[in-house]
Amino acid sequence: MSTAVAQRNAPAPDQEPGRARARKSGRRSLGRRIWRERSAYLFIAPGMIIFSVFTLAALAFAFYLTFHRWSIIEPDKPYVGTQNYEDMIHDERFVTSILNTIYFTGASVPLTMIIGLCLALLLNQPLRGRAIFRTAYYLPVVTPFVVSSLLWKWLYNGDYGLFNYYLVKGHIIDEPLLWLSDKDLAMPAVVLMTVWSGVGFSMVIYLAGLQAIPHELYESAKLDGAGTLQRIRHVTIPLLRPTTLFLLVMGIIGSLQVFTQIFVMTSGGPVNKTTTMVYYMYQWAFKYYDMGYASTLAFALFAMLLVFTGFQLRLFRDGASS
Repeated sequence: MSTAVAQRNAPAPDQEPGRARARKSGRRSLGRRIWRERSAYLFIAPGMIIFSVFTLAALAFAFYLTFHRWSIIEPDKPYVGTQNYEDMIHDERFVTSILNTIYFTGASVPLTMIIGLCLALLLNQPLRGRAIFRTAYYLPVVTPFVVSSLLWKWLYNGDYGLFNYYLVKGHIIDEPLLWLSDKDLAMPAVVLMTVWSGVGFSMVIYLAGLQAIPHELYESAKLDGAGTLQRIRHVTIPLLRPTTLFLLVMGIIGSLQVFTQIFVMTSGGPVNKTTTMVYYMYQWAFKYYDMGYASTLAFALFAMLLVFTGFQLRLFRDGASS
């Protein structure tokens, strides 16, 4: 019986040659299509070459560096295996940088989104001169981060900064505060600057989402007796869920890679209270000149972003399905 079943399930004698011919025919057909569209491949070739050299090859070389003690000022670059990864796991400063990055992200992203939503709701109303206000709130977004950081560093100055001047004049504080030198105030100061520079982007995205909501839904809710806050809660916020998810993803990814304002305003101080993951990576690369360990930190950040992005994609799919 088993022999009969095996014979029945066995392919016919001419099936294997037929499959081989189909594979060969498919390869010839693919080759003909590539040759027919050769001009298109010539056009994309420069971009593919640049991407391969400056992205794929650089990524592969960076991964190679993680297995070496690669100092840019010493000729000897020994192979150390997984020692860099083991050092990273037991590196307390690296753990501190992760906690600082999480603190920065958890404070800046929600504030930016909430203030951006409030501004979008306000500037979506038929106000006089609202185009001017929209432009004014969006200007910090297009201002380079270095310029914004230098400006806010001057505002925070303990001797002649405007913040201390008006707070002392208003009798809110008795003496000037050292905003960027106080371990308890440095990170909140950087967060405030980041919210100021990013709230315009959230406002514009939320404005686009608000203008995509059909006006008939608000009319129906109003006829049912819903007030302004009820319409915002039951109509606006649910329909802005895709917009909110988009801003959440972009905001967290950007916050995990924060560097410029830390570099310009605090240099990771005081006592590493504002040292983020990217700034710690920068220190190992261009202060201690150990590209091997810096590359290891970079791949740790890459792994974190990869896991987070996968979680966000799943969240997007769940939101779209619901």
